[in-house]
Amino acid sequence: MNDTSAGHCAAARTGQGGAAAEGPRRSAALHRAEALRLLGTVSLGRIVFTRHALPAIHPVPHLVDDGDIVLRTHEGAALTIRDRWAGAGGVVVAYEADAIDAVTHLGWSVVVTGYCHLVTDPDALARYRRLLRPGWSGPDELPRRERPHEHVLRIRPDLVTGVRLTA
Repeated sequence: MNDTSAGHCAAARTGQGGAAAEGPRRSAALHRAEALRLLGTVSLGRIVFTRHALPAIHPVPHLVDDGDIVLRTHEGAALTIRDRWAGAGGVVVAYEADAIDAVTHLGWSVVVTGYCHLVTDPDALARYRRLLRPGWSGPDELPRRERPHEHVLRIRPDLVTGVRLTA
């Protein structure tokens, strides 16, 4: 831990530098509708998938559309390739987003698990490309300028869990 993070942790414990929550902490499960509503209030989350039989996590911008999570990627992205291998069944993924205060540690977190598919409908593709900013290329991939983020993925949630963290 460096001096800056150690100081931040000490400040959070003592209430310096921000109003740390006092008293007992509670967590409350969120209903599916509330979890998806909260997911729609933020634009960045983390997609979790398997790559070479190991878990991989990447930050990606998203939007929630009619209960589905939609994100953009590029041709060489692991999920773009895996979706083609999986065929009609899609690829099982998890998607997490949150809004948790760095000082108080209060807020919420939502995890969606479901099947991910490439969006192929031309009208839907055009709409999502307008609405979504491109994501980032992974560290072992070509830079963004060399790989346009023209593919769109849709996650259809099978399982939606969420928690609200309160004091």
